[in-house]
Amino acid sequence: MMSSRSRLYILISIGSLLVTSGCRPSEPISTATEPPQEMRVAAPDANWVRLIPPIDCTLGEDCFTLLYVDRDPSPNEIDFGCGRQTYDGHKGTDFAIPDEAVMEQGVNVLAAADGTVLRLRDGEIDRRRTTAEEIAEVEESGKECGNGMVVDHGNGWETQYCHLKQGSVAVVEGQSVRQGDVLGEVGLSGKTTFPHVHITVRYQGEVVDPFVGATSALGCNVTRRPLWQEPLDYEPTGILRSGFAAEQITIDRLWDGAYRDSALSRDIPLIFFWVHGYGILEGDVEHFLLLDPRGNVITDYEQTAEASQKNWANGVGKRNTSERPILPGTWRGEYKLIRNGEVVAELEREIEVR
Repeated sequence: MMSSRSRLYILISIGSLLVTSGCRPSEPISTATEPPQEMRVAAPDANWVRLIPPIDCTLGEDCFTLLYVDRDPSPNEIDFGCGRQTYDGHKGTDFAIPDEAVMEQGVNVLAAADGTVLRLRDGEIDRRRTTAEEIAEVEESGKECGNGMVVDHGNGWETQYCHLKQGSVAVVEGQSVRQGDVLGEVGLSGKTTFPHVHITVRYQGEVVDPFVGATSALGCNVTRRPLWQEPLDYEPTGILRSGFAAEQITIDRLWDGAYRDSALSRDIPLIFFWVHGYGILEGDVEHFLLLDPRGNVITDYEQTAEASQKNWANGVGKRNTSERPILPGTWRGEYKLIRNGEVVAELEREIEVR
């Protein structure tokens, strides 16, 4: 994500001033299609390294597989599921956490397998790189990985871990580690726009997609022999976080960890129900429902995605006016993401206005 922009739509409904907003990062749009219904899966070779996810969390709940290895050698991009959750030349898998507030609490990075630490780096600052100039600066320094390490697993297998939090590296060069040992914490160092740990797997110096295994085949329509000890689902679409705010949201502040209110004042200028997600496709339909404490439908709003995006934010709200004030009590928001007539993500959130 290089930058963000938001679009503001004002709708006048009977008795209410409603606000909807969509935030989209200005990033290249993938032309990859929907993943196939079935993927051919076989057992990995007996002498291959077997991995666990390199992050101490519950995937799909408090962390997410946000980006995968790019399997297209051309300037286009495609992940192993024939989807678009990657970018050109991406050599690893990104396990993300919701925001910097979670990062500050500390989320451990784990050794994916037994091995020996070959080399490491620490001391690079944690900072989201959100402009072309900031990204070019870190590229020129040759420290795109930020803080991290390389672990040798023997028999030609290595893993590299990137973007760890400054000062969190918990191992030294030459140290033996066991699978699951703490290497450090998830951070924002190096070339990154969101808090995550990036893991690159190599066999005899060549990048290996851990969801596919070592193979000379390119693209996504290949037999998979995953390296994961336990199967990991392919989840190219999901919700990172959602809630209510008293203002228009922005992508930058979402990644910062803002909008975590558990209650709002009735004097706020705006009540805004928002969703921050990943992997929306062109043609997907977002359906928002906002209800006041009396059960009145304040807005029932649908928007069709005009383009595919790797991460996005959207929401609906109501302004506070003297004619139609924001009522105290429990407000409820409901959200559905619909693809080809099927609901692929949905949630409900409530907040107390006092």
